[in-house]
Amino acid sequence: MSKLSFIYDMDLSHRAVSVYIYLWNRANRQHECYPAIPTIARELKLSESTVRRALGDLRKAKLIETEQRYRESGGTSTLLYRLKVPA
Repeated sequence: MSKLSFIYDMDLSHRAVSVYIYLWNRANRQHECYPAIPTIARELKLSESTVRRALGDLRKAKLIETEQRYRESGGTSTLLYRLKVPA
């Protein structure tokens, strides 16, 4: 059984499943990653708004937490994604 098999048993949209698997494949050992939304959209061949909706679906399902990252100058950077794996 795959570590991600739980994702297929959840009531998630196909966009949310795709984005979760994308994030999982880019996450470090702490299950964190920080790809930009335009990068996710380009690599998955989705629109940026679809990626944003998928991220909302994943937050609602409590499969990810996000944290805004900031540059030293104070400007915003990419979001940090923390992936949650149900027990």
